[in-house]
Amino acid sequence: MRGRWTLAIVGVVLIVAGGLLAHLTQTAGGVRIDDVRFKGAKGNTMSALLYVPPNATPQIPAPGILAVHGYINSRETQDGFAIEFARRGYVVLALDQTGHGYSDPPSFANGFGGPDGLAYLRSLPFVDKENIGLEGHSMGGWTVLAAAAAQPNDYKSMVLEGSSTGKPFAAEGTASWPRNTALVFAQYEEFPELMWGVDLARDVTMSPKLWALFGTQGAIEPGKVYGDPANGSARVLYTPAMTHPAEHISHEAIGDSLDWFAKTLKGGTPRPVDDQIWFRKEIGTLIALLGFVALVIGTFDGLLEAPMFSRLRLPAVADGTMPHEAAKGRRWTAAFTLSALIPALTYYPALALGGTFVTPSAFLPQGITNQILVWAIINGLITLALMWFVPKRASRAGLIGQSVVIAVASVAVGYAALWLADLAFKIDFRFWIVALKLMSAKQFLIFLIYLIPFTAFFVVALHMLHRNFSTMGAPRAALYLTNILALTLGFIVLLVLQYGTLWLTGKLFNPIPDPGFVPLSTIVAIQFVPLLAIVAVIATFTWRRTGSSLPGALIAGLFVTWYIVAGTATQVPF
Repeated sequence: MRGRWTLAIVGVVLIVAGGLLAHLTQTAGGVRIDDVRFKGAKGNTMSALLYVPPNATPQIPAPGILAVHGYINSRETQDGFAIEFARRGYVVLALDQTGHGYSDPPSFANGFGGPDGLAYLRSLPFVDKENIGLEGHSMGGWTVLAAAAAQPNDYKSMVLEGSSTGKPFAAEGTASWPRNTALVFAQYEEFPELMWGVDLARDVTMSPKLWALFGTQGAIEPGKVYGDPANGSARVLYTPAMTHPAEHISHEAIGDSLDWFAKTLKGGTPRPVDDQIWFRKEIGTLIALLGFVALVIGTFDGLLEAPMFSRLRLPAVADGTMPHEAAKGRRWTAAFTLSALIPALTYYPALALGGTFVTPSAFLPQGITNQILVWAIINGLITLALMWFVPKRASRAGLIGQSVVIAVASVAVGYAALWLADLAFKIDFRFWIVALKLMSAKQFLIFLIYLIPFTAFFVVALHMLHRNFSTMGAPRAALYLTNILALTLGFIVLLVLQYGTLWLTGKLFNPIPDPGFVPLSTIVAIQFVPLLAIVAVIATFTWRRTGSSLPGALIAGLFVTWYIVAGTATQVPF
């Protein structure tokens, strides 16, 4: 029985080791991190992480920076920027936009929360009110622009990362507003039309909208400073060779921000822009995320030995209850091809249908979650229609109650581990935009709404997966690899085609004529690959222990619903 808990112990070790590495990185040099809540101007609760360097005191206030994530992200997404700003003596308020993370919904309200964030940062006694910078990625850029519009004399400079002035969600930029602005706009940016009205990101230098911001009538020269920092008219364009989401984990993009604030804010601690340690934190939280997966399946394995779960244990093949052969030959090839490609082929149409017909409401309050739910329903129905053609297997009835209990217990242990890691280290479990966060009380209620349909999808999908590909006699590595690829290969191909096209032509191929839909949906699809790979690992492990697809499907339903609900935006009050 001790051996059954080995994997859970490994998971705990990984979480502690990764959490400690992340914590030591983000607090390097004596930086203190506080998880803060404060009231906005309309009584709404706002959430942020506050990074306080040791040089910031009421007697000697330090410069401050408001750092804001983009759409369907959270305050931790800006960790790379926040860590490096704080290491250079800036007080950093990494804000959750309205309707994101732990800030009250709805999203898009109250200037995305930007004015509230800037007002709170200025209220801190250890912040130098004459030296405040604003930094925002994507929709976070519109957030800090809203702050700049509401409080035009309360900041000194800003950095827009993959964002823009003007429509659709900001005031028009001029040669004098906003003050001292740097634009980081990637060469392989997915949103050039939405942001700057150009077809290709590399043509942003020719954008009339950008010319209005720079006060010029000709191509903008990247790296050249236009205007005068003394009167707030300074402008600069940086064009790193990367994509929109890659700016979150880019030494170059972060370095550009450091360079600009060093030029436009006073009171920071001089450090070379290439002196960056933030990536250690990403590695630490990745290790912790892997530890979470190990802990959940290790807990399942350990609990399986308890008498109350005896019926779940894999029965001996000799008793005649487990005769099952997976698909073979051409049937296997057809099943694998359909399993891999159908989810990817239906992805854009399903999300478009969801965005059009299942708009956020009091009952289904999250737009992106609704779109993914429509995709899950469509693929669940397709799977049910194809179920008649997959290999049969012997039934293992009467396992529902035990499966529910062990799945809930396994995920609850993982949730408790994340709560403790947040308490001890101020982290979530993440790498880049793949992030598992604690749920707020409101998000937990939303989680309960979406849990049943998402779980029903996994019950159907994983039942089909095991009937097609899982046999007890198969080599373990081959079984895991097959199931991982069956769930993820279609999305891998989709992303390779999209980003290959972007690299070759400068733009994504766009089957739907909307400048924001396909780029955003493609970025969301990136998360499908690691998320479905984790599902495949959980499903394969639990099937090998029980011979049933149900426990793994229930764990997947709990885990994925939690992941999506906690990590996206809530568009209506809840």
